[in-house]
Amino acid sequence: MKKVITYGTFDLLHWGHINLLKRAKSLGDYLVVAISTDEFNAVKHKQSFHNYENRKLILEAIRYVDEVIPENDWEQKISDVQAHDIDIFVMGNDWEGKFDFLKDYCEVIYLERTEGISTTQIKKDLSGSNNKDTDK
Repeated sequence: MKKVITYGTFDLLHWGHINLLKRAKSLGDYLVVAISTDEFNAVKHKQSFHNYENRKLILEAIRYVDEVIPENDWEQKISDVQAHDIDIFVMGNDWEGKFDFLKDYCEVIYLERTEGISTTQIKKDLSGSNNKDTDK
């Protein structure tokens, strides 16, 4: 069995996330998704709309995802790869080269992001809509 792992916050789930998860799963038989805990997001100065438990619940309901684990810090990737017998590490290509150190432990693949969608943009759009008159 070929095992794949990817990491992320997976907040405000959108079709770009689904595309990434589908393509990651297609590379193997079993997909592990490590999602940032609320505490780790705080260290990264990042705040999610949904808390860790709710993001985990959402991801567990997606047919491409076999297992969801917590991401507690930047340094755990090597131990996750070893502990879960991972064959392939997958990340979006905006992280290209940043995880090449894992090539000593597994194959590293950077996938293209889905154009036209990002959680950051959704948050910007939503915060901008708060200033509009929506009662019309």
